[in-house]
Amino acid sequence: MTMTQHLSMTMQMQQAIQILQLSAQDLRAVVEKEYLENPVLEMDEPSSYAAEHGERMQEVLQAGNAAALADYLDGGGKQPAYFAEDSEKHVEAAAPLHMTLEEELLEQVNFTFQDEREKAAAVFLVGSLDGRGYLTVPLAEIARAAQIEMPEAARVLAVIQNFDPAGVGARNLSECLRLQAERQGLYNGLVAAVIDRHLDDVALHHIKEIAAAEQASPADVQMAVDIVKRFNPKPGAAYGSDEPAYITPDVIVRRVEGGYRVELEDGDVPQLHISALYRQADAFDKKTKKYITSRLHAASWLISSIEQRRTTIRHVVEEIVRRQPEFLAKGPAYLQPMTMKEVADAIGVHESTVSRAVANKYAELPNGIAALRSFFTSRSVKSESGEEVAAAQAKAAIAKLILAENPRKPLSDQKICGLLKEQNIILSRRTVMKYREQLGYDSSVKRKRY
Repeated sequence: MTMTQHLSMTMQMQQAIQILQLSAQDLRAVVEKEYLENPVLEMDEPSSYAAEHGERMQEVLQAGNAAALADYLDGGGKQPAYFAEDSEKHVEAAAPLHMTLEEELLEQVNFTFQDEREKAAAVFLVGSLDGRGYLTVPLAEIARAAQIEMPEAARVLAVIQNFDPAGVGARNLSECLRLQAERQGLYNGLVAAVIDRHLDDVALHHIKEIAAAEQASPADVQMAVDIVKRFNPKPGAAYGSDEPAYITPDVIVRRVEGGYRVELEDGDVPQLHISALYRQADAFDKKTKKYITSRLHAASWLISSIEQRRTTIRHVVEEIVRRQPEFLAKGPAYLQPMTMKEVADAIGVHESTVSRAVANKYAELPNGIAALRSFFTSRSVKSESGEEVAAAQAKAAIAKLILAENPRKPLSDQKICGLLKEQNIILSRRTVMKYREQLGYDSSVKRKRY
């Protein structure tokens, strides 16, 4: 027989781990859900909400005018015109519309087509476009499905190709670019030649080959290629069914005299506390007492986990701020190498705790918003003196060199290696190529300008 010790992951521990890695927005949803499911919990709205609505109600009561009262009871919406005074009139910005490509085009179909047969064909055609806005179904099949002749189907397609966005309804990339060039009056000369005959050469940056084929100078071809590249190869990609997502920072790092101050931005998360009614369970019968006791334990653990989350995040961010003063003052190029294990050892927690604390969270810094995870480097490179340099710092140095290069004689990866060595950053050519591609820069051949 042997005696061993092992850690069992209880439901409470799993809940604490999940809460730690939640963003402030997700935490609010969890708090509201727990409040609805646990009768012993009471929830206070965030102080900012209470202050705002409390002040508003006080205004209403003190003012004693019908306009303010109507506005308050209407939930803050626009008050009726007969209550508005000239000094209170304002223009409200319209809410942004998030229409899909199909909805946008069908709206134009309804205004454009009067003939029912053509409208039916247009609706079928719009439904056959893919996410890029391209027509992926043969026109003959559309004519057969809509029970119209091919010339009529082609005429319907031509009308749709004049809809917004420009280029929609094209059957291939060349036609998509041609439609946009025609819309802007640019479909002529070298621009037309590039679109019709040389798109493959454009992808390979074969400017000299195009110039030789069209008996033009490389500079003129370069100008035509620049015009073509301004067109949108996927006109339908800008539309979608999802509303845009906005980043809400979980932590704010403010510059104060003598350093920085870390503030947790969880003011929108409701505060939980245990109802006084259930603190003493002696008055209930045995079965009810057992249920209330279990709910009390769950509530206490939840409140403790939320508070522990606040403490852990604060300690992690304070340690990051302590280690990265140059980054906060000067920007990403001055990010120092830092691992999660180093931060974990400094604040006395496990590395996995730091990983969960920074997951899905953003910090508002004096120079912008950054993901907390972006402060940590999985690897670093060595300078000539043996000092560690963060990969982000090396990438910043590469980007700076490329942006400052002569576009007629762009720097090769090997040349960039040599210039980095002069800055005491030692990288192989393959590493330079990898970082350059991660930054989104083409090779020197494709960056060359004529």
